[in-house]
Amino acid sequence: MSEPSGAAARLEVWASLATLLERLPAALDAQLQRDSGLTHFEFGVLYALDTAPDRTLRMSTLAGYASCTLSRLSRAIGRLEARGWARRQVDASDGRFTLAVLTESGHELVAQAAPGHEALVDRLVFDALTTAQTRQLGVIARRIAAAVDPEPAWRAPSGR
Repeated sequence: MSEPSGAAARLEVWASLATLLERLPAALDAQLQRDSGLTHFEFGVLYALDTAPDRTLRMSTLAGYASCTLSRLSRAIGRLEARGWARRQVDASDGRFTLAVLTESGHELVAQAAPGHEALVDRLVFDALTTAQTRQLGVIARRIAAAVDPEPAWRAPSGR
């Protein structure tokens, strides 16, 4: 059987990517909801705060990392505040900004949730790829992300 070419090949690749974009977030959400009561988005927000200096970020910076509007982030932080996992405070260095701060309870939740989440990511993504494919996936993902929005994406601090 021959490989599809041209438009058919591109459609096949797009169909595979579109399927991945639907299935992977659903699987990540299901695991985090079941194990920690969090959505993948909420976990990402908490994780970004957990890895930030003093577990604190300006809301605008955090919204950029989360690729979301300030409105969406504000609603998420509100839910996290209600559960005692985050809080907001005025930026003492510039009162025009609001800071999101991870609470100790939020830090404990991230520490509890991370191993199961990382295990699922390993099983669904990295176990299916060779080392070379993993590097290629990183290059491809960064190129597509930059084509969508040239703002730099969040990157894990070194040593994590």
